[in-house]
Amino acid sequence: MFILKKSNSISQIARLRSPKFRQTGSNCTLSFWYYNYGQSVGAAELQLLVDGLKQPTVLWRTYYNEGNQWLKAVIQLGRLPHPFQFSLDKISLGFYEGVSAIDDIRFENCALPPPALSCEGPNRFWCRDTKACIDGLLVCDLVDDCGDGSDEDSCDPDLQCNFENGLCNWEQDVQDDFDWIRIRGPTPTVNTGPLKDHTTGTARGHYLYLESSEPRQFQDKAVLLSPLFNPSGNGTCVFRFHYHMFGKEVYKLSVFQRTVSNTKGWLLWYKSGNQGNRWIRKTLSISSSKPFQILLRGTVGDGFTGDIGLDDVSFLGCTLYNGKRNLPTISTTTSGASVPATVPMNNCTEKEFVCQASGHCIQMIQKCDFRPDCSDKSDESACVMEVCDFEDKDLCGWHQPALEQMSGNYSISITKTFKWQLGRGANPYPEQEHCPLTDHTTCTEEGWYLFADSSNGEFGHTADIATPVISLTGPRCKIIFWNHMNGSTIGSLEVLYKSSNKTSKLWTQSGNQGPQWNRAEVFLGIRSNFQVIFRAKRGVSYMGDVAVDDITFEDCSPLLISDKPCTSEEFMCANKYCIPKNNLCDFVNDCEDNSDESHSI
Repeated sequence: MFILKKSNSISQIARLRSPKFRQTGSNCTLSFWYYNYGQSVGAAELQLLVDGLKQPTVLWRTYYNEGNQWLKAVIQLGRLPHPFQFSLDKISLGFYEGVSAIDDIRFENCALPPPALSCEGPNRFWCRDTKACIDGLLVCDLVDDCGDGSDEDSCDPDLQCNFENGLCNWEQDVQDDFDWIRIRGPTPTVNTGPLKDHTTGTARGHYLYLESSEPRQFQDKAVLLSPLFNPSGNGTCVFRFHYHMFGKEVYKLSVFQRTVSNTKGWLLWYKSGNQGNRWIRKTLSISSSKPFQILLRGTVGDGFTGDIGLDDVSFLGCTLYNGKRNLPTISTTTSGASVPATVPMNNCTEKEFVCQASGHCIQMIQKCDFRPDCSDKSDESACVMEVCDFEDKDLCGWHQPALEQMSGNYSISITKTFKWQLGRGANPYPEQEHCPLTDHTTCTEEGWYLFADSSNGEFGHTADIATPVISLTGPRCKIIFWNHMNGSTIGSLEVLYKSSNKTSKLWTQSGNQGPQWNRAEVFLGIRSNFQVIFRAKRGVSYMGDVAVDDITFEDCSPLLISDKPCTSEEFMCANKYCIPKNNLCDFVNDCEDNSDESHSI
């Protein structure tokens, strides 16, 4: 279907109406291809008209000439329980010249789930009237997945919030920079934020959003606090929420869990960057041996097209904490430092690690192995972090052994030493043009990275930065990092492996690599009781800073012996581990005993 028109009559409308639909299932999407080309072709929009609602809901807009090409639009409809139809409106404002067209309209996943004859299994739910069999994690999540509402019947209202009547029992944090805003319809800024809420799928429903326009500044944070919950014990406690991250300058949404009130807590999950114009569901399993609270933290990006939406938050299998309304706080000494935590009552031997919260004993090899074995994750707290972006000036456990030795010897000036330090692109020294202009994480002047400053030290000096001792890694473990080596006298960067007194080189790069961040990947595989060291070697002059950013340890947790038998897609190692059959005979010791690389396979 297309419109071709050359006229200057004011505000004419061309309107294309869909047939009427009775309802859609919760995963419904609509897609079509559109064409909008011409000098003053103007805007077009797709509206949703729901029976019983006066106001239409705008689902999609094109504002201007998008070139001589077909483009695809994908629109998330979600669950619409009432009859509705679509209206595609083309508005001519005075002079109009161009062609607007639409083709290949497709609905996907729009039917309700089919009825089932039986619904066996521990995590399944059988819908009352429609007799569909759905995943148990979809129960009481504020979405009618059954089609008859039975999965949302008899839910505890204290454990869910759709923001239709306020914040329920969630609260705005007073320690953050600004607040989440409750709104309906589109956010005020074009090309960012949701056009509709997630609960109703129309402009009538409410949701929360984070406004990224002025006076907000890059990395301002807005935090939403959940009510307090009892320890989850052995039962599974699940947190579900829907988020919307659409816009060129969207930055970050994070979820933290805390058991102490004046702390940030520990990171459960985060997502950064533009995720498209859609609501996305996230499910997180939560375990805690103490009363806990969830924090939802949105961080503003580097511009006004960075609005983030939040809707339909719910807990399943969790119970509200009926004790005091407050979590304990960390007491601090007069110097402001935290009081060292006392070790709880325990029967652990010297060769075992004591979990901070429970006094539970785990083997020392389980400390710092990229897998939390204590319920409070205390076995991973003094270790290197899995992902380090150096934002908030955090070194994530990396340290410089040589500097620590020197700090005891006051006769040597540490300031003039060739060493690693944190830097950012907004450099006060314009002559240092060889430094990175932006960091790799945020691609802005405000972001932090780690660099070895070659204005200190002399030719051939080295600077080491190391992880704490890592107990054990898995067969697919690798380090991914980004490096920046720009300048006429760059020395070299090495990644070293150190175990007891043996040090070996895993990766090296030297010389000028150009004015951009480059990705590097270093395979570690199975290793035990070792450290990783980044070593920078200084060139002949100050024109050669080496920088690194976004260091990630990927797939590094050791294998677990499963209590279930291996599936048909898996191979059982001699030591009873299950690994994917795809990993057989690929020169990698995935089993830890090399049985997946045996000649007999």
